[in-house]
Amino acid sequence: MADMTLEKARIHAGIWEGVLTANVDAAPELEVTHQAQVVSGVEVAVVEGLSGQFSVRVPIPAALLGDGIQTFVIQDKLTGQTLDSFVIVTGEPLQADIRAEMDLLRSELDMLKRAFRRHCQDGGEG
Repeated sequence: MADMTLEKARIHAGIWEGVLTANVDAAPELEVTHQAQVVSGVEVAVVEGLSGQFSVRVPIPAALLGDGIQTFVIQDKLTGQTLDSFVIVTGEPLQADIRAEMDLLRSELDMLKRAFRRHCQDGGEG
């Protein structure tokens, strides 16, 4: 098994881009999945002049995007080794989750403030 690392470069124009480093001469085959379905159109190309460096491009199909969290997993097709993943978060559910989390944090902070005040009023004992 070749030792491989994959680093994200950016997401631009609906395409995830990264750089794969591997101790191989030919471009390895990668597989990208979203909810256990294979994403087509993945490109792995040799970076000219850099041995063991490959550019990786993963198109993000618009049909897969919707409210919530969408996770894409990038694996070596030969070994099944997970090299990286990326997440796209959109829509109302995210806003609702953030509001709920903020409400929870506020209530916990209020509880801590009350406990601290009681502690100070009791003279620090207890």
